[in-house]
Amino acid sequence: MRILIVDDEPAIARVLQPVLAAMGWTVFTAARGLEGLRTAAAEAVDLVLLDLGLPDGDGKDLIPGLLGLGNVAIIILSARHQESEKVAALDAGADDYVDKPFSIEELMARIRAAQRRRGIAGAGGELHVGELAIDLGRRRVAVMGEEVKLSPKEFDLLRALGEHAGQVVTQRRLLLAGWGDPSADPQYLRTYVALLRQKLEEDPSEPRLILTEPGVGYRLNA
Repeated sequence: MRILIVDDEPAIARVLQPVLAAMGWTVFTAARGLEGLRTAAAEAVDLVLLDLGLPDGDGKDLIPGLLGLGNVAIIILSARHQESEKVAALDAGADDYVDKPFSIEELMARIRAAQRRRGIAGAGGELHVGELAIDLGRRRVAVMGEEVKLSPKEFDLLRALGEHAGQVVTQRRLLLAGWGDPSADPQYLRTYVALLRQKLEEDPSEPRLILTEPGVGYRLNA
């Protein structure tokens, strides 16, 4: 995998570059947004670790250009902890958002999740998340080999979570997947997530599969 770090803090690159290189990945760095976009295009990178506070602009403004390069995963690394910033970046197309300061272990887990996202099955294949299997073609779900009956809307929501397993999916994205309207009442979403937990979780009162990201959305624990 080819990874690009776009961050104007030299310490971030100093810490991350050897860790990522030790995993066998090729690492590029850029301190400015325009430089990062040019590097991403020239080097055909697979994943971008993107800071929001760049000297030449807001990192969110780079997301459309990065996505236009192809199947590029984007993980935001930022000291902006406001929920509005997270939601805006994720709705713009970022795959995940990691608060600074962060642990290397957490970041590596998020990168591995992004790798899995790049290798998901096509429209007629299957998604596997732990002991959960989602058959996209036949619209069937099984846990530990036992089929679980889901309503069409429950399946659509689970599919949206499964296609981004390990990554946070915003409420707007899930409302779009389930109701075709990102401005629909979030209470609908909360109700259906509760129904999914009843059917899929060992203990719905303490979910371990479908996790809540407060104020942002939900994550299928990979």
